[in-house]
Parts: sequence; structure tokens; C-alpha cells
Amino acid sequence: MCGMFCLRQVYYSFACNPFLRDMYLTTITIIGIGTVLASLLPVFQTTKYRTFRACLFFGMGISGVIPCIHKLFLYQDIEPILYQTLFMEIAMGIFYGLGALVYATRIPERWKPGMFDILGNSHQLFHLLVIAGAYTHYESGLLYLKWRDVKGCGT
Repeated sequence: MCGMFCLRQVYYSFACNPFLRDMYLTTITIIGIGTVLASLLPVFQTTKYRTFRACLFFGMGISGVIPCIHKLFLYQDIEPILYQTLFMEIAMGIFYGLGALVYATRIPERWKPGMFDILGNSHQLFHLLVIAGAYTHYESGLLYLKWRDVKGCGT
């Protein structure tokens, strides 16, 4: 999930370093395309590949970790806003990761079969967690945008 959504964060974080920006954007895009293809191919739609699909989504959720760590090393002394966005990115990753975990493990219906058929099943919880992650991502994206608008590529 995060990978394609993280493009904005990566773009703004590394706007002043085109090589790193393009490297991270390309990598995340390739991972995203692979995830989409594996999600759409009929062979992967069977229950046999449920865990595999969840792992792909989880991989997308953490695909932004390396750029986040890298930006901290690059800007830690001059950009305090990075810590605020880092905490938001961690929260986003937790939301997406929990969503993938709930989806893969089929909790809570695994514990009480039939009780969560209409409301509260893992698929619904997965979507709620994705929405929470997306909202957190949106808010952090606004901070990145403000940071680049104010700072530009100067120190």
C-alpha cells in the first residue's frame, strides 16, 4: 500500500537530489506494479495465495522505510520537521501493516466463525485500517508540501 502512496513523500524528501529521488521512485513503482499484477492475475486469487497477497501488501507498506531512514541521515541536523513526518509515516506503516495482518490471519472471524459475517470481519477491518493509513499519509504529505514550499532546495 504505502509504496505507491509514498511517492509524494519520496519526491519532496529528495527533490533536491534527483539521483536519490529517481532511484527511490523507480524502485517503489516497480514494487507497486509487481503487487498490482500479482493481485490481478487469476492464479493469485485462490485461497492458496492469500498469505502471498498479504505479504505483497505488507511489502508495499514497508517499502518506504529505507527512504525514511535515509532522509533522516541526510537532514537530521537541519530539518526538525522530519521527525514529525517520520512519526506520521511510522503510524501509517502500522495501520497498513495491521491491515495486512488482519486480512491474512482472518481475525476475528477465525476465533468466532459466523459471528462476524456481516459486521466486523477481517476484510472490513482491513479497509478501515487502510483508510486510517491513507489519512495519516495525507496529513504527512501536507507537511512535506509545506516544507518544500517554504524551504525549497536551500539549507
